[in-house]
Amino acid sequence: MPASSSSGRDGLGSGVRVVRDLDVLRGVLDAERGAHRRVALVPTMGNLHDGHLALVRRGRELADIVVATIFVNPFQFGVNEDFDSYPRTFEQDLARLAEVGCDMLFAPHADTVYPHGPDAITRVEVPRLGDMLCGESRPGFFRGVATVVHILFNMAQPDVAVFGNKDYQQLLLIRRMVADLRMRVRIEGVATVREADGVAMSSRNAYLSAEERQRAPAIHRALLAARDALRAGERDHKRVQLQGYQSLAHAGLIPDYFQVRRASDLEPAVQPDDALVVLVAARLGNARLIDNIEV
Repeated sequence: MPASSSSGRDGLGSGVRVVRDLDVLRGVLDAERGAHRRVALVPTMGNLHDGHLALVRRGRELADIVVATIFVNPFQFGVNEDFDSYPRTFEQDLARLAEVGCDMLFAPHADTVYPHGPDAITRVEVPRLGDMLCGESRPGFFRGVATVVHILFNMAQPDVAVFGNKDYQQLLLIRRMVADLRMRVRIEGVATVREADGVAMSSRNAYLSAEERQRAPAIHRALLAARDALRAGERDHKRVQLQGYQSLAHAGLIPDYFQVRRASDLEPAVQPDDALVVLVAARLGNARLIDNIEV
């Protein structure tokens, strides 16, 4: 087996093997599946935090081999978004993956994922789910997400793929794509990992100044207030949404949306829908933060 590890290690079980070549990835994983070992995939864009590591740990519970990916996907960044400034911390990420027992890191070059460039790639779209909420605020974003995840699934052919519940809309969209396209991969969601003050862990938290970081817990507080109101019997969802929006604005954030939606498909909730999710996106300084809470 040709070595492809930038860290000088090779072979599963002897540290995190770094692979950039698609043929090497497929060769290794074909051999593992041939030995009846299950493969878990954890797609990321790097700059890993404890939330990402929770996904790897869950993959470790569900499969014999855990493969994380790092690929900062240009296709899901819009004009004037933060593709160039998105934090890239490869060596630190590699060390963190080793701590939680990840077997392999697949870090493909852009031309491996998009051989003709992202503008010329065959696209995957999920209508309706990909057009609302963050899809409305960031046109084309979920087309980029669905396309790159579909490509990674085809490359790795995992038995299970693990994603965080913090990106709730993304999780539902990927589940819909997998179901619609009859893909043989199980999608596993993992609960949001939070800081002690309730702030959801996110790579974009690094953009916050010290003063902005003090304001950030307002998002979780607003979600908890909305959840408590709904649990107490509040059925005027517009009132709950307005109160959440005003709470964020009062704390100095610029809300994009604060919505009560049906948990199954993110359509507007109507009676007797009892499985709900409250979703929020808000800008704080240079960061666009998202979060949610299920009711």
